[in-house]
Amino acid sequence: MAESETLEYVTEHERILQEIESTDTACVGPTLRSIYDDQPNAHKRFMEKLDARIRNHDREIEKMCNFHHQGFVDAITELLKVRTDAEKLMGQVTDTNRRLQEAGREVTAQTEEVICCRIQQRNMVTTVEKLQLCIPGMTSVYVNLSVYYAALKTMEQLEKVYIPRVSQYRFCQIMAENLPRLREEIKEISMSDLKDFLESIRKHSDKVGETAMRQAQQHRTFNSAVAKQANIGHYDKPVYSFNGRMHTQNGLMIGDDIGDEEEADEEGDRETFENYYRKQRKKQARLVLQPQANMDYGFPVNRLFDLLFEVRDQYNETLLKKWVLVFREIFELDNYSPIPVETEDEYKLVVSRFPFHDAEIEKQDFPKKLPMSQSVPQIYTQVKEFIYASLKFSESLHRSSTEIDDMLRKSTNLLLTRTLSSCLQNLIKKPHIGLTELVQIIINTTHLEQACKYLEEFITNITNVSPETVHTTRLYGLSTFKDARHSAEGEIYTKLNQKIDEFVQLADYEWGMAESDGRASGYLMDLINFLRSTFQVFTHLPGKVAQTACMSACKHLSISLMQMLLDTELKQISMGAIQQFNLDVIQCELFASSEPVPGFQGDTLQLAFIDLRQLLDLFMVWDWSTYLADYGQPTSKYLRVNPATALALLEKMKDTSKKNNIFSQFRKNDRDKQKLIETVVKQLRSLVNGMSS
Repeated sequence: MAESETLEYVTEHERILQEIESTDTACVGPTLRSIYDDQPNAHKRFMEKLDARIRNHDREIEKMCNFHHQGFVDAITELLKVRTDAEKLMGQVTDTNRRLQEAGREVTAQTEEVICCRIQQRNMVTTVEKLQLCIPGMTSVYVNLSVYYAALKTMEQLEKVYIPRVSQYRFCQIMAENLPRLREEIKEISMSDLKDFLESIRKHSDKVGETAMRQAQQHRTFNSAVAKQANIGHYDKPVYSFNGRMHTQNGLMIGDDIGDEEEADEEGDRETFENYYRKQRKKQARLVLQPQANMDYGFPVNRLFDLLFEVRDQYNETLLKKWVLVFREIFELDNYSPIPVETEDEYKLVVSRFPFHDAEIEKQDFPKKLPMSQSVPQIYTQVKEFIYASLKFSESLHRSSTEIDDMLRKSTNLLLTRTLSSCLQNLIKKPHIGLTELVQIIINTTHLEQACKYLEEFITNITNVSPETVHTTRLYGLSTFKDARHSAEGEIYTKLNQKIDEFVQLADYEWGMAESDGRASGYLMDLINFLRSTFQVFTHLPGKVAQTACMSACKHLSISLMQMLLDTELKQISMGAIQQFNLDVIQCELFASSEPVPGFQGDTLQLAFIDLRQLLDLFMVWDWSTYLADYGQPTSKYLRVNPATALALLEKMKDTSKKNNIFSQFRKNDRDKQKLIETVVKQLRSLVNGMSS
């Protein structure tokens, strides 16, 4: 135990010694305190350890000194040799310093001479500068008095810049005292020249006006071209610019680049000159605008204006003919499918050309499709181009803004109601335009109709005439697009019925068949599938249009099937054929009940086949007694069966019975059925005759 404690103390003392040797002396205190805080007599053992460490270091120092002793001796020897050479060098340095002191005294003498020369030179430069300060006053005041503006500017510089610098000279004080008198003289001369100038421009007012009007026309043309090229919906009024500064005074363009007025402005007399100038120009304006008493051209100009208006009408007719070709090309190149937009930049490009706003579509992620086809923004842009072209002629007639606004609106109405409407009607009637294209045309006209209000705003921005003005002409684009849409809807109904007729023509019934096949005819199932796919496209149409098309198709199909049964060329129909025909009608009713187009209430669509259903039920059940008994009653089960229709079909079946049942007269049931048919035929004929009488 004692050995382990001793080893522990030795290790701890060794650590403390290493810490004392390696750390700063400021940190030795806490280290030594830890020794005394330990067990008794620990510091004695540490002192012994410290003495041993000191002795060890002394031995190492002694070894090092012995090792470097010979080198120290050699260094001392060399140093003694160098001392002799140093004494010689000091002698040389002393001689050099003496020579430098002598040279310095010589340089000092030369420097004093240079300083004297520099002082003389500075005095000469100062004298020259002072004399130069006097030159502007001497030359400008007495030489440039003929140039008033320059004289005034020079006098201002003299007062504020030059004279204060040389104010100690007497002649400068005299000049300062004479400056106010000179300024008054210049003011009087300037006023006299201003009067001469006003008289001169009064004499040459026609040339001034001609120049002003020419430059104004150039700017109006430039602004119109810039606005047209930018394709914006705002038309800035022309800003007139002239070589000098111009302002409007009572409708006249007046130049402000008059040197005399600028002189007055510069010297604080602005108000005097400006008031006089404006007063005189007002008088001149009244003289220009008021014709003289003896002033009369002797020729009426009304016929000239009438001629201009006729030229304008011919110009508009030319534009309308040109835009017919433009619209036709747009319609021919259209793919009649929604516009696909892949990125936000493409979407912004379309919206910048056509005012389209739809919150639902804007929320969708890219890529997405806009409901209208590419012809819609093109048509909208071309209508604006037409308005610009019409404006280019109308604004040259020098009419009021209200008259120009009225001209533009009338021209635009002609473009919409005659040119565009005619192109749309011709497009709708073209044979290659199918149901899909007609649906897209209806969607396109809907969006163009909604954009008419933006065309109204576009014209308003051009002419600055409020649309609430009493005599403002309204655009008839709404009626144009409504008429085109109604024509497209009618063409949809027509083409849909034509397609139904094509399918019905494929029907190949075996009218003499004994029994039905037990399944619907193939042509009818193909027709129903076609109608389903077609009505899915109609989901983009307004609800009433899709419902009307669906109802029209079902009614036309019902009528076509009825006509097939009652065809005069069809002479015989068996009960098996009636059963097969009934299966086909059942499929039609199932299609109607499946709600191919949303929005129908109850069995409204199934009522399209009610005539066929009641007729077939009458023959399938052979319920002639009920039919004849309840005929004419509003609660009749077969209210929709016309006696003539039932008679025509029954006679076709009677002929079949006679032909196919040669030995029916030998069977009692067949004889009874034949008698019943003959009896029913007689009663039906009496009903038909009663209706005709």
